[in-house]
Amino acid sequence: MKKLILLCAVLTTGFYSFGQEKPTIYIDIPSQQKPWNNLNWNTSESQFQFAIVTDRTGGHRHGIFPMAIKKLNLLQPEFVMSVGDLIEGYTEDTVRLNAEWKEFRGFIDSLQVPFFYVPGNHDITNAVMAEKWNELFGVSYYHFVYNDVLFLCLNSEDNHRGSGRGTIDDEQYEYIKKTLAENEEVKWTLVFLHQPLWVQEDTKRWNDVEKLLQDREHTVFAGHYHRYWKSVRNNGKYIALATTGGASRLRGRAYGEFDEVAWVTMTNEGPIIANLFLDGIWDENVVTEDLVELVRDRPFPVRLEPVYLAGDAEHAAEAEIRVTNSSDTRMKVKLTGMIHPDIFYTLNERELTVEPNDVQLLKLDLQNLEKFDLSNPEPLVVKADITYEFENQPNVSFSNALNFSPFEKYKIGEVKKVKVDGDLKEWKGEWIDVKNFQGSPFDYKGDADFSMKFATGYDKDNLYVAVQITDDELYIDEKGSYWSQDAFLLGLDARTEYVSAFNEGEGRGSDWLGYLRTFREESPVYGESHLPVKVESAVKRTPTGVQLELAIPVAYLDKMQQKDWSTVRLDLGYYDFDENGRQRTAHFWFPAWDTTEDIPGSGMMFRE
Repeated sequence: MKKLILLCAVLTTGFYSFGQEKPTIYIDIPSQQKPWNNLNWNTSESQFQFAIVTDRTGGHRHGIFPMAIKKLNLLQPEFVMSVGDLIEGYTEDTVRLNAEWKEFRGFIDSLQVPFFYVPGNHDITNAVMAEKWNELFGVSYYHFVYNDVLFLCLNSEDNHRGSGRGTIDDEQYEYIKKTLAENEEVKWTLVFLHQPLWVQEDTKRWNDVEKLLQDREHTVFAGHYHRYWKSVRNNGKYIALATTGGASRLRGRAYGEFDEVAWVTMTNEGPIIANLFLDGIWDENVVTEDLVELVRDRPFPVRLEPVYLAGDAEHAAEAEIRVTNSSDTRMKVKLTGMIHPDIFYTLNERELTVEPNDVQLLKLDLQNLEKFDLSNPEPLVVKADITYEFENQPNVSFSNALNFSPFEKYKIGEVKKVKVDGDLKEWKGEWIDVKNFQGSPFDYKGDADFSMKFATGYDKDNLYVAVQITDDELYIDEKGSYWSQDAFLLGLDARTEYVSAFNEGEGRGSDWLGYLRTFREESPVYGESHLPVKVESAVKRTPTGVQLELAIPVAYLDKMQQKDWSTVRLDLGYYDFDENGRQRTAHFWFPAWDTTEDIPGSGMMFRE
């Protein structure tokens, strides 16, 4: 860091001058008293500052990452590190890869300081993407030393296993071992990788890497989960960063969900980390393990229990609000209801204090339901403000907007002789229309462009879903991304009603089934080998679109409910691409569970 020299007019009363290790300052102050505390300047030849950007993709939000680049240019770090997921990727289409990397490198071209690339699962998922990475950047893992600090940039995707299944293989481990041995005298080691392998299983040599690091001063940075948290482990700090424009519910600090760049000041005593929100600045304790345990690792304290009605004839209903304080700290709750155009409702209590490890039940009275569309509801919204009150530390406050709606009580009836062949002639029961539309209204031309309806049934072996789709342009790309062509989506949560109703999209593949099926000939189902249950399916083309039948084993439903199944929560959707893939609209029965538009309890179906 350059030495600061401030030249001022000098009076005969004297001046202060410091040696070569300090800046020199001439001061025009004649009095004995001085308007400062001391002149121990915060400067050092070995001190420097750099920034870290984190996940941009996995459903990127336009404009956020370029804005971060502009703010970094204002801050002027010495350089910028990354932790991967820079492009959407997940494709073998080299034309698309070239376009995505061209876009991203265009952002970096405007950055006024060096930028160091680290790969994420969206950047390298297959051999084609790995080859493109090497073509652009030469290597996928590397190191450098700057001001006696070792920067170790790793590739958590070296086995191309995708999200949640990162690795460090033998070859990379040997490189790490050799690099650490050759740089054992550095004052600090900083490690950068995409997936936080310390919370994953079957990571090959990562545990061995941690053993190499444990006896040296080190800090590890990662991304991937789009949520910030800091852990102290292995004699170091291990930090998972939030997002810089990647998919996020943005519920705030308590959830670790925010857009940020991390600002790191490297000192002789180690890194000082400031998380620069795009709307503020916090230190490295923005989310600690204690706060994760208090807020993020527990369900939100207020739940509006879903109400299921027999039909449109009911005019009034009563819902239960369950307020749970599972902590050892007193909790205050404030509820604020928003005006709804159709439903009149009242809360019997709006502010309350809940003692530690206690539950309180409130009532929500609903009136005027005859005007409410149960099949396509506009939810009423209740805002819940939560404050945990502490005696010896600052209170913790956070909030959430809770969507609520009464629903029609959908039933699944027993069927006989269903053959999964895509022919829907045996389906004689009631069909349910999929009405929710997402996208530009100019890209959707009505039912002839796209419409979808479905029916359900079960027998002793399977739960069946029959789907009839009208689509005037079935767009299929045999080598393209699963998300860049027409595709049917099914979400199925077979856990008990109490649990599945409040599924927020976490635990896909382990807690619930997320099924995406395209209509291409080869490998039409995304990640089929990793699904929690084998789904039998068949497709039949029609003059107006396509028909689809699915069969999910009843044994899977029983296993997830730990008894004979009685309910299942479903959501069905469709990505419709037109104009040879240039226009996309999305159509869902109910809003996706991992979005802020989700209504708890939507899509619940009851076994007859």
